[in-house]
Amino acid sequence: MQDDALKAAVARFLKNVSSSVQREIEKTLREAIASGRLEGNETFTVGVTLSSEKVELNSTIYSKIELG
Repeated sequence: MQDDALKAAVARFLKNVSSSVQREIEKTLREAIASGRLEGNETFTVGVTLSSEKVELNSTIYSKIELG
């Protein structure tokens, strides 16, 4: 596989995942704020795990979300 094709395949995957993940995070945060579990001004760490048995991928990436 050519490097350009590999990059394009990964970019397509990330584009598909990105919007889905954003929707899930926003939905979850809205529910947490509505229920009082969050005030809406917190900063906290969130992790995303990438996994694939076929290529032995198992990696978790952490970053912060700053609400206020």
